[in-house]
Amino acid sequence: MSDFDRVSRVDKFEKRRKNTKSISILLVVGAVLLIILLGFWLFGDDEDAAKDDSQEPNAQTEADEKVSDAEDGENEDQFTRIEENDDKDKSSEKELETDEKHSSDKEQSGSEGNAAVETEQVEPSNDNVLKAYTADWKPIGTEQEGPHTTNYDEGSQDRKEIATAAAEVTGLDESSMVTHWVGNGGDQQRVEATISNKDNSQIYRVYLTWVDEQGWKPTKVEQLKQVIIN
Repeated sequence: MSDFDRVSRVDKFEKRRKNTKSISILLVVGAVLLIILLGFWLFGDDEDAAKDDSQEPNAQTEADEKVSDAEDGENEDQFTRIEENDDKDKSSEKELETDEKHSSDKEQSGSEGNAAVETEQVEPSNDNVLKAYTADWKPIGTEQEGPHTTNYDEGSQDRKEIATAAAEVTGLDESSMVTHWVGNGGDQQRVEATISNKDNSQIYRVYLTWVDEQGWKPTKVEQLKQVIIN
């Protein structure tokens, strides 16, 4: 066999060996790639499933938190409404107490104030007078404003305020008191009122004078034996 044939045979063997090695490498690489792809496919699904599982509780937690926040907001609104109602009740009670206090103060400044004033005996003006007395009484107060002209008509504001002032200084019950006469006491700002209880067992003549913006002020009281209209 010639040297040329031997060289050709060696070259062919070497080429086959190289081709076989290349094919083996490619197969190994392909197998590795296939394994990697299978791994991604398998483990990727597991990770997605795990992620979904981990997100579901979070979603539930967020929903629970929203429900809890809504309940807290509702409870807070109810508490606020209760506080507002309590404040309104307290405000109404305070206004009622204030009105009652003002009413009580007004009564004390009138009836109780004048009833507690120390009186002084004076000489009777005639034989029909059992006794007479004066004191430093206060004006009864008035709802009238502006220039004053006495109105003697029954039911007028003057008649009402005169009756109240007369009842205070005599101790008669205004609701059952009988007014026998109200007339001029010497000028437009002075009046005389003859009053009594129902059975005329207590008869009084009360002298009053008008004080601007303060009302009728009693100046003298006479206890009478009988009703005599001048």
